[in-house]
Amino acid sequence: METVIENGFYVIRHQNNLNEETFVKRSLTQEYIQFHFCLKGRAVFSYNANSYQFTVNESQTILLYNPQKELPIDACLIPGTWMLSLILSIKKFHSLFSSDADHIHFLSPDNISKKFYDNKPLSPAMAVVLSQMLQSKLHDSIKALYFKGKVYELLSLYFNKEGDENVESCPFLEDEAQAGKIHLAKKIILERMTTPPSLNDLASEIGLNTKKLKEGFKQLYGQTVFSYLLDHKMEEARRMLDSQQYNVNEVGLRLGYSTSSHFIAAFKKKFGTTPKKYLMSVSS
Repeated sequence: METVIENGFYVIRHQNNLNEETFVKRSLTQEYIQFHFCLKGRAVFSYNANSYQFTVNESQTILLYNPQKELPIDACLIPGTWMLSLILSIKKFHSLFSSDADHIHFLSPDNISKKFYDNKPLSPAMAVVLSQMLQSKLHDSIKALYFKGKVYELLSLYFNKEGDENVESCPFLEDEAQAGKIHLAKKIILERMTTPPSLNDLASEIGLNTKKLKEGFKQLYGQTVFSYLLDHKMEEARRMLDSQQYNVNEVGLRLGYSTSSHFIAAFKKKFGTTPKKYLMSVSS
């Protein structure tokens, strides 16, 4: 879903809530700089007729700019991917930092004609802003205004100078601190996905009460804690089956299912087919 902030300044929201991959394509001239923020899931970008690919994983962002060559967007989003793309002309981008262009080193006179690629992890504060933008339900008449404010906030966080942040005076302290704990909760359940802690134990481990954990996780990732974990396990199951190195029983056991029937039921509910039939389709 694309929103025009102003001429040469666009926000594109991608939410693949389907059970299959979706594809995003958009032509862009070399005058544009592009940011891609992946809140959850994974997106694979292809360039030069698929001769070059790179992946933007969950909780990562990438910046692309090449004044010598067009970089049209051609991305494959796995099921469950939430990503926000920010597209703006280099002229507009430069105007945002005209008083502090030296801080953005690729905007310096020596580098302005050079290509630039950068990737970095999302900070908790950036994740909060992205979640708000991806889940906003606003009337079209104010959407551009809302997104403009949020984009400026997002870019400020992205280019924040190391050590500049005054934590004690930060107006987003509570949100940022809580988002960091929610990220920790996600890390814990993914690392221990075969034997995850209970909701109460998880809340205690990250230092939040259960209510704040449930509300915060839903706000940040759009799902409950265990729905998110189940989706991750099913994607891992599909990856393992795609590799053709495991049979159905082995996949179920590796993902922590005590019986194959429970694993089969979960896989079928997620993908609409049994893991055995899926494996046969992959190997055929």
